[in-house]
Amino acid sequence: MSGPPKLDIFLERTSYRQRRLRDAARLLPILGMILWAIPLLWPHSEGAENANAAATIYLFGVWVLLILLAAIISHLLRPDDETTFDSKDDAA
Repeated sequence: MSGPPKLDIFLERTSYRQRRLRDAARLLPILGMILWAIPLLWPHSEGAENANAAATIYLFGVWVLLILLAAIISHLLRPDDETTFDSKDDAA
């Protein structure tokens, strides 16, 4: 008795990577919210001017990082076949 046949699960590499990139694009705003909340956890002391300046520089750094990550992810993503438009359909 050998049991049921073993099925190999095969996912095409490019479609798998595209799905993971789409997942990363969906999680990018959540990552941004988490990174922007980190200065709220910093301890407050008497020298608040320096802490505020460091927090502002940190927030702008995170903002630039999120922009760069979004640009990289959007560059690597291909459009879906379902959402592409043929010029032949528009001409008819």
